[in-house]
Amino acid sequence: MGVLNITPDSFSDGGRFLDPGAATDQAMQMVEEGADILEMGAESTRPGAVPVSVDEELRRILPVLRDLRPKLTIPVAVDTYKPEVARVVLEEGADIINDVYGVRGEGRLAAVVAEKRAGLVIMHMKGTPQDMQIEPRYNDVVGEVVAFLADRVAFAERMGVDPQSIVVDPGLGFGKRSQDNLALLQHLAELDCLGKPIMVGPSRKSLVGEVLKLPVEQRHHGTAACVAAAVLHGASFVRIHDVQPCAHLVRMLDAIRRA
Repeated sequence: MGVLNITPDSFSDGGRFLDPGAATDQAMQMVEEGADILEMGAESTRPGAVPVSVDEELRRILPVLRDLRPKLTIPVAVDTYKPEVARVVLEEGADIINDVYGVRGEGRLAAVVAEKRAGLVIMHMKGTPQDMQIEPRYNDVVGEVVAFLADRVAFAERMGVDPQSIVVDPGLGFGKRSQDNLALLQHLAELDCLGKPIMVGPSRKSLVGEVLKLPVEQRHHGTAACVAAAVLHGASFVRIHDVQPCAHLVRMLDAIRRA
């Protein structure tokens, strides 16, 4: 899954693709480099990020979605937790909603996904982007993440989301210390008990920066190591910014695993 941030303040590339033309060019480049799914996001969820309104989120994303959808043969995901945004983008041709809040709250987003028969990524996050990295603590990070995801999957299915349309994501970097993120990667196979495909998003994350002591723009190799670990421990999807090297890595690993 190639990530396209249509935002002024995302941690990895904020502002680079806020212009619709630049966003479209970047999306097409990621497709050429091997992205199987394109994900657009128009609200940053980096630590400390300020929420934006429904109108602003749609103002950023709709021109790009409307331009790209006729040009793409791959599925399009939208990273949003707002049911109002989800409804509009699904009506405009998006296929998947990625909810970093894990369908918390009243269930309106899950109901929209169910009504539109869309895919749903349910991610674990401790807290909100505003406070998630303020001293997060776990007694058993893997067990707590699995329990949260099991509860939210059951909730989404009660709301009518097709069980075969749900993917789970442990939420690396969302309310977690580096040791928590590393433990989740090491024990990723424990999420198999949920019976859903697993997505992992390690791309350029702070866990890579903290282990290797590198800034965002130098975290490519560390990201690739995390992607390899995720694939070998059972991830079906990896969410990345640098598509070509990770696409080559994943397909080589897959060939070895299937040999």
